[in-house]
Amino acid sequence: MEGRKVKKMITPDFCREERLFKKGYENIAGIDEAGRGPLAGPVVAAAIIFSKNKLLNKLLKIGIRDSKLLSPKKREYLSELILEKCHSSSIGIVSEETIDEINILEASLLAMRKAVEKLEIKPDFLLIDGNYTIKNYPVSQIAIPKADQYVFSVSAASILAKVARDKILVDFDKKYPEYGFAQHKGYGTKFHLKMLEKIGPCKIHRRSFNPIKKLLFKFNLAK
Repeated sequence: MEGRKVKKMITPDFCREERLFKKGYENIAGIDEAGRGPLAGPVVAAAIIFSKNKLLNKLLKIGIRDSKLLSPKKREYLSELILEKCHSSSIGIVSEETIDEINILEASLLAMRKAVEKLEIKPDFLLIDGNYTIKNYPVSQIAIPKADQYVFSVSAASILAKVARDKILVDFDKKYPEYGFAQHKGYGTKFHLKMLEKIGPCKIHRRSFNPIKKLLFKFNLAK
């Protein structure tokens, strides 16, 4: 249609990593998390390193994107391909109990630290999605807002983190089937909120989050 603006899809590239390779860095880890916003379950981070000597054209062509822009089926497919092509990868998980103790921002950074520390290959530079670097971590690093949209290794990490967290919530759905975790993954959907009002929070709900905090008193669950 005339006058209609078409939103251009951002395609992640390897430019940031290539510049760091040229500066002498060899093991550059992209890091992202999944699960900051949900009312239940852990926050999960992924760290991933791609070899500078490995051709990544196939991954670029098939559509690595910020995980939020992909269907569940595409994320699953890409996660398998990423794990096959990467040099090293790992997952860091921080429980809902710890989120309540230290807050979601600190829990997200802790999950990222755990993921980095679990890498079999020690990174010499970290590319982190967001506004915060990992405190007191002895590796060069930079935080890049919205890096999951245009930095290749961070986009890949976002997919691994999302797929890993979704699997955890699907498992929780078997234990707490009333809430529908397999469908909404802990986010505050209409159905999820309805069930919370009806039967109250369960063990994996984040007690420090306002919608849950209010219900703790209603169901006499507040400590």
